[in-house]
Amino acid sequence: MRRVNKGERTRLSLTLNGRKLSGDAEPRMLLSDFIRHVLGATGTHVGCEHGVCGCCTVLLDGAAVRSCLTLALQAEGRDVKTVESLADTDGKLNKLQQAFQNHHALQCGFCTPGILMSFTDFLAHNPKPTEQELREVLSGHICRCTGYAGIMAALKEAVGIS
Repeated sequence: MRRVNKGERTRLSLTLNGRKLSGDAEPRMLLSDFIRHVLGATGTHVGCEHGVCGCCTVLLDGAAVRSCLTLALQAEGRDVKTVESLADTDGKLNKLQQAFQNHHALQCGFCTPGILMSFTDFLAHNPKPTEQELREVLSGHICRCTGYAGIMAALKEAVGIS
């Protein structure tokens, strides 16, 4: 990565949801801001801007990261996936999204993209988790609306826990 001076903008290229894109970023621009304001993918939400709430979670080279704690320049040449990548190209929801719909696991939906992205990563590495493991991953997210019961029901459905 090339060294950039404060206030200087640099051209940044990455793959976002399977598409090679580029845009200009200042050295301190956050990945969340770059995704939303430069590239126009607004499904990634920003809540606390401290990495606590989990709303901004995206996949960076397949690993869940808080995009509000990641500099845009750190994503140079890398693969970024947001919630917009989860449904099929025809709009069909994936298994996790469908379970969320089935169990009304969202109300305002603000936290939902981050939760979906965290579990996309987690379930890719652990497709048969226990309920306790689901709860541990979910504890990294703050939802102010649902009380988590619907979210847990959806997660359990998605992984086949009765």
